[in-house]
Amino acid sequence: MHKEDCFYLGKVVSKYSFKGEVLVKLDTDEPEIYENMESVFVSLGNNLVPFFIDRCRLHKSALLRIDFEEVKDESSADNIIGSELYLPLELLPPLSGNKFYFHEVIGFKLMDEIYGDIGTIKAVNDSASQELFEAEKDGKELLIPISDDIINKVDRGSKTIHVKTPEGLVDLYLK
Repeated sequence: MHKEDCFYLGKVVSKYSFKGEVLVKLDTDEPEIYENMESVFVSLGNNLVPFFIDRCRLHKSALLRIDFEEVKDESSADNIIGSELYLPLELLPPLSGNKFYFHEVIGFKLMDEIYGDIGTIKAVNDSASQELFEAEKDGKELLIPISDDIINKVDRGSKTIHVKTPEGLVDLYLK
């Protein structure tokens, strides 16, 4: 399994018990859907290694307490502290309406109310405080904020996101 075929689930942040249980900080709005997993991929070095789960349950809000089959003592738990956990993309729950996963909109066209086609999404920049679509139109890069105020409609059928960009934003890039 390769990382590009998976989504990031969370990170092992600490040990929970002397029996090797660990706490995982989940990167999700719905932690409860991951309570009954049977296995995950743990990133060790440059590899994703399958780890099977004896038991997992929610522990205070977005933490998941996991008892792995392969980790039964403190030193084994120490070896995976800080490791990232991944699951295959096909296990992502489907989204509808204007909700979307960043990876799924790569290649979608951005259609602005005023300017029409303003480019194709090449990437999503989520490293800053404001998430941005990185789009390209006629060799020029556009950065469009991802916001409910800007996104009018996500049309998965036509692979198009309809937007209403703030006045002057598109002119900065295309004029």
